[in-house]
Amino acid sequence: MKNKLQNYFPMIRTQGEVLSELRENTKLWKTFCEWEGKYQQEYLDICTGVKGVKLLYDTYFKAVMNPDTRPERLNDFLSEILGKKVKILKVLPNESAQIAAESSLLIMDIVVQFEDGSIANVEVQKIGYLFPGQRSACYSSDLLLRQYKRVRAELGQGFTYRKIQKVYTIVLFEKSNSDFSKFSKEIYIHHFEQKSDTGVEMNLLQEYTFICLDIFGDIIQNEDRKIENRLEEWLVFLSQDDPDMIIKLLNQNADFQEIYEEVYTICLNMERMMEMFSKELAILDRNTVKLMIDEMEEEVVEAKRKADEAVRKADEAVRKADEAVRKADEAESRADEAESRADEAESRAKQAEHREKQAREEVDNLKKELEKMKNI
Repeated sequence: MKNKLQNYFPMIRTQGEVLSELRENTKLWKTFCEWEGKYQQEYLDICTGVKGVKLLYDTYFKAVMNPDTRPERLNDFLSEILGKKVKILKVLPNESAQIAAESSLLIMDIVVQFEDGSIANVEVQKIGYLFPGQRSACYSSDLLLRQYKRVRAELGQGFTYRKIQKVYTIVLFEKSNSDFSKFSKEIYIHHFEQKSDTGVEMNLLQEYTFICLDIFGDIIQNEDRKIENRLEEWLVFLSQDDPDMIIKLLNQNADFQEIYEEVYTICLNMERMMEMFSKELAILDRNTVKLMIDEMEEEVVEAKRKADEAVRKADEAVRKADEAVRKADEAESRADEAESRADEAESRAKQAEHREKQAREEVDNLKKELEKMKNI
């Protein structure tokens, strides 16, 4: 019995046919047997149409969206993202790979130059929690500096800064940073650019677009939700591997039938398909290790932060205890001083009382003497 996608693409083979071809090729069968069971089943599901292909993954994306061979596809996709018509002039070497490797879990990355000289970097991140704003700003600045150096070298004395064109950084998150979902679970695309607080306009060249595919998936998989525009058609095509979603797209826009046929024609080339899938597994393994390292680094940083906080609180407690002792000493000193003053006052009072008594006695004696003198 045919599955859903086999009804649309008759070239899709059965699992038995795929396994039979693999067994006939010693090299391919050896590679297949080296995979974990879950990856063996995933490969079979893709080749037999049980599920679609994740076309945003690097090897698959560059197979069907290659700007050198099918530029109109990537032109159309990027035009929809940027909201204006763009045309790719050429693909640029990604000399910023080190920045990308150090700070994100990439599953696809491509840099292109448009006809107007502007540059776009399109990348897909497996996980987007690793400082997307800061990382993208650094990457964009690096691309801008590369453009500056290249244009200055090409133009020499004729160079002016007016020749420097925009740099677009477009990031698609398979799993987006929680900041996006906290902001809204209904908005999946966010555009950023630098603007003045006064309204004065100045071309600061750097623009950013973040697309949250997980939020988009939650929205678009609602049964009552329609695919609303051309951009959403592209996002469904590139990010959704659910056969029902693929069929929903095909029923809305038959233009994608041709591209899907290319995908399943690739699946017929078992050697090429195995090579592509193996590369994706290698990227997955690398990203898994990177993620584990990042998580351990975060745990170390968090543990250090907690230790520093504990030390700070202990120091604060010691400071407060020292302050309490100081205040107690001051209070005791003031009490001793008050007691000393009280003793001194008491002594002075006694002395005054004694002098008063003496004065009274002297007055009495004088009165007696005076009385005697009166009687003489």
